Amino acid sequence: MKVYLDNNATTRISKEVIEELSYALKIFGNPSSIHRYGRDAREIIEKARRRVAGAIGARREKEIIFTSGGTEANNIAVSGTLKKYPSKKHIITSRIEHHSVLNIFRYYEEKGYDVSWIDAGSDGIVDTEQILSELREDTALVSIMAANNETGAIQPLRNIVKKVKKISPRTVFHTDAVQFFGKDHLNAVELDADLITISGHKIHGPKGIGALYVKNGVKIDNIVFGGHHERGIRPGTENVSFIAGLGKAAEAVSHQQAGKDYRRIEELREMLIGGLLNIPGEVIINGSPDKSLVNTLNVSFKNIEGESVIMMLDSAGIAVSSGSACTSGAIEPSHVLTAMGIDPVTAQGSVRFSLSKYNTKEEIAYVIKQAGPIVKKLRDISPL
Repeated sequence: MKVYLDNNATTRISKEVIEELSYALKIFGNPSSIHRYGRDAREIIEKARRRVAGAIGARREKEIIFTSGGTEANNIAVSGTLKKYPSKKHIITSRIEHHSVLNIFRYYEEKGYDVSWIDAGSDGIVDTEQILSELREDTALVSIMAANNETGAIQPLRNIVKKVKKISPRTVFHTDAVQFFGKDHLNAVELDADLITISGHKIHGPKGIGALYVKNGVKIDNIVFGGHHERGIRPGTENVSFIAGLGKAAEAVSHQQAGKDYRRIEELREMLIGGLLNIPGEVIINGSPDKSLVNTLNVSFKNIEGESVIMMLDSAGIAVSSGSACTSGAIEPSHVLTAMGIDPVTAQGSVRFSLSKYNTKEEIAYVIKQAGPIVKKLRDISPL
C-alpha cells in the first residue's frame, strides 16, 4: 500500500483543478492585449480573482494580487511595506515562522533594522503579550503566521490583530496563512489583517502560484519593476493557467463540503494519535492537537532519529516528513520545536504526519501497523 501523509509540504492536485488547468492552457492570449484573445485570457484571471476573494472573505476582488507562490507573496509583503515606510526601522515577527519570513527578517536585521523576535510556548502558540509589549512608534510591520507548518499550531490571530491595531493603528499587520487556508475558516474582513499570504499547492492546486491579499487602502511598494500587471505590485505577464487552477482550488475549499472534509480528517488524525501512542516507549505529541490544524500531527519518538523513521516508513510506502520541505537535508533540530523549548534529542526524533481529504481509515490503520515495528527496530539499534 502507498500512503501519502505529507500534505503540509504539498498536496495532490484535484481532478477539478486539472480540468480547469487543461481548459485555461488552451487560452493562449496575453491578458494585457485588448483583442479577443487577450480579453479571453483576462476573463480567466478575473474569474479566478473573484473566486479567491470570495474564498478568503475579501470585500473587493482588486485586493487579490497573484504571485508565484507563498514565498514571493511573503517577500512582497515584508519588503514592500518597509520600502513604503523607510523611516520606520522596527519590525516584529515570531521565531516559528516559515523560512520565507524568517530569512527576510534576518536580512533586514543585518541591514540595520531592529527586529523583535517573539517566543512560542510549549503548545506552539506565540506570546501575544510579548508582541504588544514590543510595539513602538517606529514599528513598521508585525508578521505572525496563522498556523504553523510543522506543528499545525493555530495562532490566536484575530485577538492579536485587534490588540495590535488598538495600540498601534498605523503598524501594518501581515500573516502568512499558507498552511491555514483550506484547513480552517479564513475571513479577511473578520481577521482585519492588512496583508495575507496564500498558496495554491497547499489546497490541491498547482505549484508555482499564490496570492497576496492587500486590504483596500493599505499601501505597499513594488519590489520588482516592470509593467502595470497586478496593480504594479507584481509586474510580469500573469500565469493564466495556474491562476485559473488557484481560483478553482480556492473555490473548492470554501465550499460547504470542505467542512465535512475537515471533520473526517480530524477523525483520521485522532485514530492516528491513538495508534502511535500505543507504541511501546516514549512517544511525545509536540504541541497541542486541540489548538492545531485538524490535519497535522507532530510526534517525537524519543531516543531515535526522526529521519530514520521517515526513511523506513518510506520503504513501507508511507510518505511523511520531519518538518518544512524547505529545510529538507538540514541536520539541525527544527527551529520551530527549538523555539517551543523542546530539547534537541526529542526534536531530532520528530516526524510530521499531515493528512488530506484523500486519506482513508485503511491507510491510517496501515501506517499504525507499520510504525510500531519500525520504531522498535530503530530503538533496539539506537546508541541513544
